[in-house]
Amino acid sequence: MVQVRIKRVYEEYSETDGYRVLVDKLWPRGIKKECLRYDYWAKDITPSAMLRQWFHEDIPGHWNDFVVLYQKELETSPAMADFLSLIKPYPVVTLIYASKELIYNHARILRDYLETHLKE
Repeated sequence: MVQVRIKRVYEEYSETDGYRVLVDKLWPRGIKKECLRYDYWAKDITPSAMLRQWFHEDIPGHWNDFVVLYQKELETSPAMADFLSLIKPYPVVTLIYASKELIYNHARILRDYLETHLKE
């Protein structure tokens, strides 16, 4: 069973992170591409631009609806099946994200989604 973790891109790299996946549509500010240790950039399973922009208008106020809408996007994403197949061989997968929001961020939703679907 794959253990899925989340971590900010600005936190120290650790050997225990396992397979590291960047889960932001945009490259994180202030980090050079050659300096970030990651194995895969999963742009295709991030929230759509429209959903992300709407969410950022009122992060705490839109959170509950954002969770539902992003889960729907994940359910209908043609890239999700390939991504699940990609990460299944790894015992630990760490989703790395840039948001300052530790609670209200899409990586938490994605982690929960992956944990549910990796059991199937």
